Amino acid sequence: MFSILIPTWNNFSFLRLCIESIRKNSKYAHQLIVHVNEGTDGTLQWVKEQGIDYTYSKENAGVCHALNEAYQIATSDYIVYVNDDMYVCPNWDDALWNEIQAQPDEKFYLSATAIEPVDVRKKIAIAPYSYGLTPEDFEEERLLSQYQSISFHDWCGSSYPPAVVHRKMWNFVGGYSVEFSPGFYSDPDFSMKLWQAGVRRFKGVSASRVYHFLESSTKRLKKSPSNKGSHRFLKKWGITARTFYLYYLRMGEPYCELTKPTNGLGFLWKKCLCKMKRLWLYLFFV
Repeated sequence: MFSILIPTWNNFSFLRLCIESIRKNSKYAHQLIVHVNEGTDGTLQWVKEQGIDYTYSKENAGVCHALNEAYQIATSDYIVYVNDDMYVCPNWDDALWNEIQAQPDEKFYLSATAIEPVDVRKKIAIAPYSYGLTPEDFEEERLLSQYQSISFHDWCGSSYPPAVVHRKMWNFVGGYSVEFSPGFYSDPDFSMKLWQAGVRRFKGVSASRVYHFLESSTKRLKKSPSNKGSHRFLKKWGITARTFYLYYLRMGEPYCELTKPTNGLGFLWKKCLCKMKRLWLYLFFV
């Protein structure tokens, strides 16, 4: 049904749990493709033993390269990006497939809804609902008994994994932009490219749920000098990612098909601030 792309970087215990959940809790059969960065923790050997399709980088190539490499061997028309620190709940794929079937064409971007142990002020996540912070203390049975009973709604602003896009749209926008390597702000960049391609249905599906342990790999790079994704996004698109999420994707609002933002005072002021910030970057940063 789907080709599921999973980038991983020496995160074996999380990856194994993620893949076990996909195998156990999916309604349909899917193609699993893991991009192994380094894999020195046993990941590479395990993926080979499991007979999972994979691509490989001897060093950490980052999320953008990983996704683009994995995509090269994808066979489905529906490309799903899943983080290795996610556990998919039962029938997560059926809920996404039902939503795909309701779409009039390929111009959509859909996300599952994440349950997260810590409230990091995302309007699109169900939080805080902690079922563990690692695979070792994960309370799987308690999650499975409760995940459906937590009230939520379909939401605007699909931009984060688990997310699904049609192959035609992936090809049209050229996949993930490698200038954002190792990956910070590559998600809003991908969404912006889809927006520029005419996509207006950015829908978060409440019925499709995953448990997200929260950035078990990316937090290792938070203090890296390469973490300048926000600057790259602003230079490339002329607005900040926050402005894009708030005024274009209307992230976290109850779902509706989107239109271009109206030129109200708030939006015009934000655009003015973005222009000043962009000028400042060009004057003082390379």
